This record gives sequence, C-alpha cells and structure tokens, in this order.
Amino acid sequence: MATGAIVAIVIVVIVVAAVLFMLTAANRRRRLRERFGPEYDRAVTERGSKREAEAELAERERHVRDLDIRPLSPSARNQYQSEWTAVQEQFVDAPQAAVTGAQTLVSAVMEDRGYPTQPYDQTLADLSVEHASTLDHFRAAHDISQNAAAGTATTEDLRQAMIHYRALFAELLGEPSSIDHSAATPVDEPAATRVDEPAATRVDEPAAARRDEPGVTRRDEPAATPADEPAASVDQPADPALDPAHDAVTTARRPER
Repeated sequence: MATGAIVAIVIVVIVVAAVLFMLTAANRRRRLRERFGPEYDRAVTERGSKREAEAELAERERHVRDLDIRPLSPSARNQYQSEWTAVQEQFVDAPQAAVTGAQTLVSAVMEDRGYPTQPYDQTLADLSVEHASTLDHFRAAHDISQNAAAGTATTEDLRQAMIHYRALFAELLGEPSSIDHSAATPVDEPAATRVDEPAATRVDEPAAARRDEPGVTRRDEPAATPADEPAASVDQPADPALDPAHDAVTTARRPER
C-alpha cells in the first residue's frame, strides 16, 4: 500500500475518532444538563470549567450508585405523613420548635431511604443526583435553621423554612400528591394573600353597592352615605373568615412587633 494511502487512512481514522469524541461529549453534557438542571449551571460557576463541573457531576452519579437507595414502604410513608402533619400543627404555637422538628423529620426520611445525612456538603451532592429540583429548598431551609439556632430568624423566616422543608420532604416520600396539605394552611398561604383579600373585599363591595342602588341609598338612607361609613368598612371585614385576626400565622407573628 502506498504511503499516501496509509496517511489518508490515518487521517480519516483520526477525524472519525475526533467526531465520535465530540458527539460523546455533547451527549454526556446534554444528559447531565437534563438530570441536574440548575445544579449543572451551579457546578460550572463554582468550578469555572464545564469539563471539571461535568467530571464532578459524573462522580456524584457514581457515588450514589454505590449507596443503597431504596423507596419507603407504604407503612413508613403513612407514618411519616402523620408525623409531618403534627409538626405543621405545632408551628402556630411554637414556630422554632416546628422547624426543628421538620429538619429532624427530613433527616429521618433521608436515612430511611439510604442517604447519608452528614456531612452537609456530601448530603447535598448525593441528593442532587435524584432530587436536584428541590435542592435549593434544602439549602434555604438549612440556612434558616442555622439562623434560628442563633436566634436571628423571624417568624416569617421560620414559615419559609417549613415550606422549603415540606418541598423536599414530599419528594423524598415519593408520592407528593398523597400529602395532606390541609394541615399546612397556616404555613402555605403567603401573607400578601391574606392581607390583599380583605382589602379587595372592603374596597370593591361598597363601590358595587353605590353603583347598583344609587337612588335607594340617597333617598332612604341619608345617614348611611358612603362618606359616613368608611371606618366601619375598614374595621369590620364583610367576611369574618377573612379577618386577619383569625389567621394563625398572623397571630404567630404578633409577638415580633
């Protein structure tokens, strides 16, 4: 075989190998992006290199494969759900104790499923392989728990921690839809929702009354004109159920003021 033909074959082999390498790298990158989501971008930012970040994420996958990760039994799942309901109900009277209980319960579920819970960085790395979508919840809840231990967390901070812990707890249980969210009402509803709804009721209803029955209001009830009753409209919400005084989380916040 002529030397030129050999050189040509070698070049073709090198080109094919390079193309295959690039395709493999591209497929690997796409797979890691799909699996880790925001964690992929975080790793790239922290490492400063896509190659190093991808090597780290691949190592996380290998480490988790060596763990004995298993689903919860139905009886264990039901027991944890009951315990979570009790923890949430505790929030109204003892927010900090409820957050501590939520943290302990999440750790118990992780251990039951086979995840190591120490050290914290390794726990994050292990959870990122199968639960990357809720990892930011875990980070936020962990930070608030540390602030609570230092005595610097507000009631609103603690409420947010409960929401974050619940997101990870639900995913770790494997059946988020089976959790009884009714008990989470004091923790679920943002303060803006509870404040805005009474305000909308107080402003809209009197305006509607004046538009619908102007004649009756002016002739039959001169003393009850719109100008005479603004204070009553503000002090007495049309629907007692919307009164902020009845809101459990608002009540829990009052000692802070």
